[in-house]
Amino acid sequence: MSGHSKWAKIHRQKGAADAKRGALFTRLGNAITVAAKEGGGDPDMNFKLKLAIDKAKGGNMPKDNIERAIARGTGDSGGEALEEALYEGFGPGGSGILIQVVTDNKNRTVADIKHILSKHGGNLATSNAVAWQFEKVGEIELKQLSDELELELIDQGIKDLVHHDEGVTIYTQPNDLKKIQNFLAEKNIGVEEAEIVMRPKDSKKIEDNKEANQLEKLFAALDDNPDVNNVFTNVEL
Repeated sequence: MSGHSKWAKIHRQKGAADAKRGALFTRLGNAITVAAKEGGGDPDMNFKLKLAIDKAKGGNMPKDNIERAIARGTGDSGGEALEEALYEGFGPGGSGILIQVVTDNKNRTVADIKHILSKHGGNLATSNAVAWQFEKVGEIELKQLSDELELELIDQGIKDLVHHDEGVTIYTQPNDLKKIQNFLAEKNIGVEEAEIVMRPKDSKKIEDNKEANQLEKLFAALDDNPDVNNVFTNVEL
């Protein structure tokens, strides 16, 4: 299972094609702004910014929006100061959830997250009550991969490689993500998506249909919040 919710991925892709496009662009733009603020506005020198821009392009975000988001981060334009935060929570069925946000008001955002969790059978957790169940890794999504290249990637030092219905997921050490991306580019292998994620050390299944439905509604509510940048869970969906 991928480190972050497969449901969330599908939902974001759907959102890019419907009325939620504006909220999606806000989320993608905020991630770009924070990355530019931290490491500068040149994606060739700021890998976190490059990942954020690539993700925005994958969501069909217009070039002008991307450039404005970079300018906000480098201080070349106005706007509220944005910062990242990670909230931990428990969902229905004892599921563990990590919620990455980019916000200009932590007090507002934590209140919103707490309300969403409570409304859908969950609760906000204390620091490291959930995070210890996950590890930070690089994640690369491919549509396909030959056996020969799979062996070469193992030689390159990847952590794991998982075949699934949608293609192949490669996991790396966070600091190796750029190296593996460059290796794939040299081999002319198209990357569907690449990012730093929180992958669960162990995954669990929710057998109860009511709890599973509650969990999907919880993820939908989190996805509707423009401050939420990414959601990770230890549940197989």
